[in-house]
Amino acid sequence: MILELHERDTEVLEQILSILKNHPEIEKIEVDEEPMVSLPGLEIFPSRRKVFRDRQEIQLTAKEYRILLLLATNKGRVLTYAQIYEQVWGDFTTGNENNTIGFHICNLREKLYRANPDAPFYIRSVREVGYCLDVDEP
Repeated sequence: MILELHERDTEVLEQILSILKNHPEIEKIEVDEEPMVSLPGLEIFPSRRKVFRDRQEIQLTAKEYRILLLLATNKGRVLTYAQIYEQVWGDFTTGNENNTIGFHICNLREKLYRANPDAPFYIRSVREVGYCLDVDEP
């Protein structure tokens, strides 16, 4: 049996452990929590390729997910169209990728902001340069 518990589940975990202590044949294995990229109200789990907003999964295409992860891990930094294209598509730019990236950014914004119209983060366009993920710190 594998249980996924979070920090807020401490009481439940203690109850389960107290019951299991009476059964010596049961082996306890703890797994380190996977790394997560966190933005206010948004959690990105790279090893599972999943994005959650308020415990609800947001369905993203592979390109949308990779763009979001790239921007989130570089939050506050302006990434050029070339940097985004080379990282997400794994290919060199030819100079015509801006519209392709813009299309995916538009879809990504729609999905993220539909889930949270008052999100404390936003994907900012930097005219003729690229994009930046900004976070409003509380």
